[in-house]
Amino acid sequence: MSIAPQIDLYLSVRRSLGYDLRTDERVLRRFARFANQEGAPHIDTALFLRWDASLPDVGTSTRSARLGKVRLFAQWLCSIDPAHEVPPRGLLPDRSGRQRPHIYSEAAIASIIAAAKNLPSIYGLRGLTCSTLFGLVAVTGLRISEALSLNNDDLDAGDGVLRVRRGKLGRERLLPPDSTVVAQLVAYAAERDRLLGRAAPAFFVTGKGTRLTDCSARYNFARACQQIPRVPRSALIMPNPAWPKPRKTSPGEGHAA
Repeated sequence: MSIAPQIDLYLSVRRSLGYDLRTDERVLRRFARFANQEGAPHIDTALFLRWDASLPDVGTSTRSARLGKVRLFAQWLCSIDPAHEVPPRGLLPDRSGRQRPHIYSEAAIASIIAAAKNLPSIYGLRGLTCSTLFGLVAVTGLRISEALSLNNDDLDAGDGVLRVRRGKLGRERLLPPDSTVVAQLVAYAAERDRLLGRAAPAFFVTGKGTRLTDCSARYNFARACQQIPRVPRSALIMPNPAWPKPRKTSPGEGHAA
């Protein structure tokens, strides 16, 4: 009996609870293919170690993450068939550790937004988008993934409400930003569409009108931080909420949209 069919059910159950399991699915399907090649009908520690040894050499954090995903799947399988074995926690070394977060001061936030405004691009949309995005994260406490997932129609300027469709665990919520934040977002959207020459469906976009990606946002955040003296190296990684507590100011503070 193959463990592969159980993966679909496992992913379906967890996704119904709001989990985004794209990475988990890739890891588990790769593990299942190896188990099939080995003729192993059940998960056990020895099988996992053989699979891990068969993979290209990577860092300890990646190996440990794979172990965690297989362990969760094995725990779920054990509730169905006790013949499965859950590989023990700590089976693989993980020396990565969690980096201590850097807390930004209000002055640092203003400097980052001002530096983001000056990021070079042909029509100026890169600086406009990044400075507004970073400001919105600062004043609302939105996760970067939530901000990047915003669509143009998620802002109700009349009622002063921002609709967050892709929150934690897939939950949707309504956010009532300060009126100055709403005004700045409206100004950004108008200038964005003027520069593009058309209405953009996504709220935060690149110069080509495509949705700004997580990778691009974090790269531009690091570039903006590099323009500011005395910013610690650890602070070049965009936080999720590593800003100070949200405050009622415009997300474009330090720049004019």
